[in-house]
Order: sequence, then structure tokens, then C-alpha cells
Amino acid sequence: MKNYKLIIALLVITMIASCTQSGESGELIGAASSRGTWFEPVPYGMTFVRRGSLRIGPSDEDPTGQLTPTRTISIDAFWMDDTEVTNNEYRQFTNWVRDSIARHLLYNSSNPNAQYYGRLDIDGNYMGLNWDEKIDWADTLSLEPLFIPVHERFFGAREVDARKMFFDYAWIDYQKAAQRRNSYNYETQSYGGGITDRSDFIVRNSVNIYPDTLVWIRDFTYSYNEPWTSKYYWHPGFDDYPVVGVTWEQANAFSHWRTKMQNEYFSSIGDATVQDYRLPTESEWEYASRGGLQNSMYPWGGYYSRNQLGEFMANYKPMRGNYVEDGGLATMKVAEYPPNDYGLYDMAGNVAEWTSTAYDDLSMALVSELNPDFKYNAKPDDPPALKRKVIRGGSWKDVGYYIQVSTRIYEYQDTATSFIGFRCVRSSFGNNF
Repeated sequence: MKNYKLIIALLVITMIASCTQSGESGELIGAASSRGTWFEPVPYGMTFVRRGSLRIGPSDEDPTGQLTPTRTISIDAFWMDDTEVTNNEYRQFTNWVRDSIARHLLYNSSNPNAQYYGRLDIDGNYMGLNWDEKIDWADTLSLEPLFIPVHERFFGAREVDARKMFFDYAWIDYQKAAQRRNSYNYETQSYGGGITDRSDFIVRNSVNIYPDTLVWIRDFTYSYNEPWTSKYYWHPGFDDYPVVGVTWEQANAFSHWRTKMQNEYFSSIGDATVQDYRLPTESEWEYASRGGLQNSMYPWGGYYSRNQLGEFMANYKPMRGNYVEDGGLATMKVAEYPPNDYGLYDMAGNVAEWTSTAYDDLSMALVSELNPDFKYNAKPDDPPALKRKVIRGGSWKDVGYYIQVSTRIYEYQDTATSFIGFRCVRSSFGNNF
């Protein structure tokens, strides 16, 4: 009898709890979550940078003569790649684009297995590529458009045509959508500012993503750098070196591809998580570079580019041009020098790094104090001055001033060099740090 009463009591409690959870109690309990308690996993190869504040501006005399103000700003938490993106990591991107083009060609060919290179719904409608089907590289006829034409081949070598390696992606222009003149008017049921519908806020890009390997020759007059041109991006000995020869536009394309790969994986396991990888803003970059040190000139602290043992702390151009004095001639493997206090490597030297921020001499005085940034989406026909993007950190070919955490310079978004690379960040949500 006691057990029977206990069972009845448990059933009543369960029913009450069920009613409460469904909102029938009339109390404000929040919407039901299909995911339960949210947990943000640590992304592979990234370091957490907690939210905080810093004073931005020059830490030393500015030799350019520009008057750059010093301000206090606040930055939200984010994840950042602990090293610059390497050749091997970027090759995952270019290989994916190559393989996707190959699968498209095979799907639309007379190959006997053509249908298996696409995913079809129950009605036979095309739903995308089937990445489980291995590429039939022996089908040279179907894949011929992917390779360099016969008359252009060097010594008959059959190579993938880098000129056809394009990555197509789209993104939402929230800056445009947030403009009051473009707001939706609920009375007239239409947008203002000449906006037709929501699709006007979608920007579509198509970017050739293969690195410009000729930068090793183009950047240096009267030098013999042909081995770097032919080997740097492909040779396994350079796998862990930072990728160079990529424009700001290519770095953005890589970030969108990385986002696509991550979110498609989450979707395949039934997880609705959406994570966006991107280039860091200039302020995020400086905040991360300082590693929690407010007034340091360098990521490792102190006023010198050497430690107490006289060892160089970064790969740059010391001793008035003695490139090998710091241990390297040009770029070096990532993470060869100690990290800063956030666990980030090579925030000074090795290669300078693209940021998402547009460059303007006065932008530091005008931007917000909360997550400051200055964006401009330059078009191909815009004048060069509008295509300037901030690069930070200095490189293997720069003198000591340029590897200081506060030094800001720029490069044009459609320009590739042998001394600029990049790393990605990802915003963090729900972490009260």
C-alpha cells in the first residue's frame, strides 16, 4: 500500500512539473530550449581571449610624425588562431575548391558514375555534391577543363589551372541593413532607401583563391628567389610556415569557407550551432597581441626585442639588415618563438597580418569605445585609397618599430605580398569572462 501511494505521488509531481514547463502555470519561465544547457567547445587550434579593456595608441615615439590619439576601449571575448594560418592549412582550402570543381565536371559528364557525384532528393532533384564519392582522376576527358591547356604547359606537365580556382560565397551586409533609411516600414509594407527586399542586403563574391607564388620574385629587385617561388607553397618542408601571397579578399574567402565547413559538420550531427570565422578587427588584434599587458611595447612585455639572455623574441629584420641574426632568413615555422600571455604565437614578426578594418589616418579617433571597428566594402572600381586595409604585427622583413603592438600600417585589399599572412577569430558567446 505504501509503495502504491508513493507511485501516485510521483505521478502527481511529474504532471505538475510538466504543466509548469509547458507554461500552463501562468508564470514567466522562458521558451523551451531544444538544446538544453548550451556549451561552447574549444575550437581546434584556437586560444580564448577573454573580454577586457585596453588603451590603444602609440606606446613609443611615432617616427611617421602622425598624431595618433590614445584611448580606452572595451573588447568582447573571442577565440583566435594561436598561430598564423599555415601553407598546409591553406592547402586544405585550395584542395577543397579543386575537388569541388572536379566533382562538378564529373557530375555533368558522360562518366558512367556521373550521377553518384551529386546528391539527389527522392524526386531526382540536384541537392549538391556528394563528397563521399571518390574522384575518378583517370577520367582525363571529363576533367580536362580543370587543367592547364596543352599548349600552355611547361615541358608537358599536366597541372591544375590555378586561374580557374574560384570560391563563391555570400554574406549579409549588416551595416547596410542597419541604416535607418533602409529600414522596413510596417505601414507601407516596404523598405526605404531604394531597397527592394531582404536580398538586397546579401553580397555575393567570387574570389580566385590560389596564392600568388610569384611574390617572392616581384617583391625583390635583383634577387634570386626562384626556389621560394617554386617550392614555398607546395613543398612539405614548408608545411608549417605561414601562407603568404594571399590578398585580403582571399583571406576573407578562406574564413567563409572555414565557416561553411564547420557549420555543415554541425548540421550533419544534428547540431544547430552556427559559428562564423572571420578576420580580426584591428582593435581585437591589438588587444590579443598585448596578452593582457596594458603598456607593453611588444607582445612579450618590456622595451626590447631581446630577452635577458640576449635572444631575439621575434622573426624580423634586426641589426640593420642581418636577416639571419634572429634565426631565420625569411619566414620561419610558426610557433618558433614563445607565445604571449594569452598563448598566441608570432603576434610580432614572421608575417604581418590582415585585419578586417579599413585604414584611415583618423579612424582611431572616431570609432566607438565598444568593440571599435571601421569598415568599408570597397568595390573593384573604387580608387586605391578606399581599398586600404589595416595590417598589424610587422614581418620578417621589417625593422623593430613595425613589430610593436601599437604600430598600424596598411596594404591594399587586392594586393598580395611575400610578407603578409593572416589568422582567423571567432566570436565567443555566453562566456562571462
